[in-house]
Amino acid sequence: MIPTKNLTPHVAVSPDEIIEQVIAAYELGITMAHLHARDEEGAPTYKASVYRDIFEGIHQYCPDLLICASLSGRNFPELEKRTEVLQLKPDMGSLTLSSLNFSRAASVNSPDTIVGLIEAMDKYGAKPELECFDAGMINYAHYLIKKGVLRPPFYFNLLLGNVASTQAEIAHIGLMIRDLPDQSYWALASLGQTQLSINTLAIAFGGGVRVGVEDNIWYDSQRRKKATNLELLQRIHRLAAEFERPIMKSEELGQAGFYNTQRFTNLAK
Repeated sequence: MIPTKNLTPHVAVSPDEIIEQVIAAYELGITMAHLHARDEEGAPTYKASVYRDIFEGIHQYCPDLLICASLSGRNFPELEKRTEVLQLKPDMGSLTLSSLNFSRAASVNSPDTIVGLIEAMDKYGAKPELECFDAGMINYAHYLIKKGVLRPPFYFNLLLGNVASTQAEIAHIGLMIRDLPDQSYWALASLGQTQLSINTLAIAFGGGVRVGVEDNIWYDSQRRKKATNLELLQRIHRLAAEFERPIMKSEELGQAGFYNTQRFTNLAK
């Protein structure tokens, strides 16, 4: 969502670039793709018409791949804009469980908006990809579960290293994992140069890995080489092999309750 071509030539911006990179990742082996769309100027867009082209291209070559669409409100806070993509029936939609500050911007997610996003996902058959930047967001997930708003199974992305959120430290990670509700699948991610160490801990701890140039555009800690998504994935595969951790197939996670039973039924133009 943040990297531009000025920051790195490797960020996928156009539908064709996104489709090409997802297919390459799929052929290597991934469980799901977390996708953002851009307009013709390269800025983030919520338009279903753009997402439709991306989904069609991916689904043609990767029919079983779990697809998660961004429902972020950092650029467009209106609920109707954030939920427009759901009419295409993706498998999942991203959901940050509170408001938070980044280094130069805020992501505002009011309680009413969070519930509205969940209700829209329920309407179109998508499951939430629960993005938690600190332990309070996990606690809010428990609150929504108690209220009957969120229902299992759950998929959590625990995102570390943001300046105003939980830092990339083992003690914090352990507490967040401990606090997850039953019937949860989880993955670890980290922003910036701690991406690799946290991804490695995720493999060692038995969880999933979120990795990509959205979180870190550099391949090395000295920032001498800019990364591609495929290079980052290849490194994760090498590490997973060392830990004797096979990569979960999309079909396995999908059949655990994360496939949209009406998936992509509205792709036809």
